[in-house]
Formats: sequence, structure tokens, C-alpha cells
Amino acid sequence: MSWIYLLIAAIFEVGWPLGLKLATQSQYRVLWIVFAIITMALSGLFLYLAQKQIPIGTAYAIWTGIGASCTFIIGVVAFHDALSLMRILGIVLIIAGVICLKI
Repeated sequence: MSWIYLLIAAIFEVGWPLGLKLATQSQYRVLWIVFAIITMALSGLFLYLAQKQIPIGTAYAIWTGIGASCTFIIGVVAFHDALSLMRILGIVLIIAGVICLKI
């Protein structure tokens, strides 16, 4: 169950930077900031639950790795952030590190 909690935490981890980005581009700033705060809190709660069984270093690295990778992809696809070979390599290395920690 701890790995499911960690996956849920990582999904919510994507919510707060997305909420803050949308707050900068929307007339509904307060709504998106509240969304960011709620997802941040839920992410922390599920990370807390996951760390009851998963070592802190592993849980934190996977949590941030999934969050960073998914946020990067959302940035490129939805917000047209720059995409270069070096940025792709960076994300691939993050994902490879997360896989190594899980193994």
C-alpha cells in the first residue's frame, strides 16, 4: 500500500506547480493558488503515509523524480516550454535514477 501512497503523492506533487503556473495565466488566480495549496498538502500527506514503509531517501527521490518528470512533460506539451536534447537527457537521467532506487 505504501507504493500506492507514494504514487498518489507524486501525482499530487504535479498539481501544485501546475496550479501556480495557471494562476499566472488566468483571471482565476485565487482559485488556482488554492488548488496549488491543496495539492501540496495532499502530496505531503501521502508522502508521509508512504514513508511509514519506504525508506525516506527512496521515497523522497521517487516522489520528486516523478513530480519533476511529469511537470516537465506538462510544461512542454501544454505550455510550450523549450525542448532540447540536453533537457530530454536530464529527464531521462532523473527517471533512470528513480528506477535504480526502486530496484
